[in-house]
Amino acid sequence: SSEVLEAIEKVIEDVFKSLAQKKAPVLTVAKRSDWRNVKFTASVGLQMVPRCTTKQIRSDCPRSASKFAQMLKILSMIYRMVQSNTYATKRDIYYSDTLLFGSQLVVDNIINDISCMLKIPRRSLHILSTVNGFVAGNLSYTEEDGTKVNCTCGATVFTVPSNVQGIKNLISHAKFMLIVEKDATFQRLLDDDFCNRMSPCIMITGKGIPDLNTRLFVRKLWDSFQIPIFTLMDADPHGVEIMCIYKYGSVSMSFEAHHLTVPSIKWLGLLPSDLERLNIHKDVLIPFTKQDQKKLASLQKRPYIACQPMWKKELEIMAASELKAEIQVLTSLSSHYLSRVYLPNKLQFGGWI
Repeated sequence: SSEVLEAIEKVIEDVFKSLAQKKAPVLTVAKRSDWRNVKFTASVGLQMVPRCTTKQIRSDCPRSASKFAQMLKILSMIYRMVQSNTYATKRDIYYSDTLLFGSQLVVDNIINDISCMLKIPRRSLHILSTVNGFVAGNLSYTEEDGTKVNCTCGATVFTVPSNVQGIKNLISHAKFMLIVEKDATFQRLLDDDFCNRMSPCIMITGKGIPDLNTRLFVRKLWDSFQIPIFTLMDADPHGVEIMCIYKYGSVSMSFEAHHLTVPSIKWLGLLPSDLERLNIHKDVLIPFTKQDQKKLASLQKRPYIACQPMWKKELEIMAASELKAEIQVLTSLSSHYLSRVYLPNKLQFGGWI
């Protein structure tokens, strides 16, 4: 807490110093979305470089004055919350002054800018994220407030905890973890009792692009149990990018890579090569859009693809066919093919890359 307060005080002191010298106060933030500010290492993923390029949020410039005001407003709210040991959601912050912020996205971006500027993890700023992720399977833990959570009970689904840092007493006999891209596939596997049918496992879904808490939770489970983690994604550029976020992180959150990435994650499916191997009929595949082509070309240039020759090959198969497939395409073979044939065979015979 004292670290957060001191960091904010230092920013405000600099604002006062500028005013005392009759200069317009300026806030300096890193360019978080610039690939030039990121380095890639196989052991961590995408990390922000120590001396990254920055941009100035000036109080005397019409283009940035409103952002300067928004940043000071959120800094003052964080300061009060840390002092009083209270918490607020990103939504609460937006609704505290909708006219000033304009949109929820503005608030989300500024919170990340502040976290990066202060060099303090976002969860230490007393701001809670909306949690989208679900977890099920062989896992129990105690939340910070003492609530005991037991995911092992049948087909029960639990929301990923809102304060991952505060959970303790994690217990699991799972042999592996499966990250599922979509909620619909996650629910289908639960209905088929997949978590217990083959061997005990933990299943997680971020329901598409994972929120910060889901990524923190996957990392916490990896640190706690060190069991294999597999991903089940659509065979399309979007699915590959989501998997890369879990494994190597994202450019915009590269300043927090050490808490978020799990580079040991394996790609279990749906592989583009599986579509040919399983004789999936072309009629049930979806042609690429211009956006898909653009996304795939961008992925193929990413630094982490170069160190994954098998992944590179799969992306080349996808690029050559210009076809994509959702996980649900396996139901064209049989209604229970995914849970009773595809996944058991893959896990038993090492069909991941």
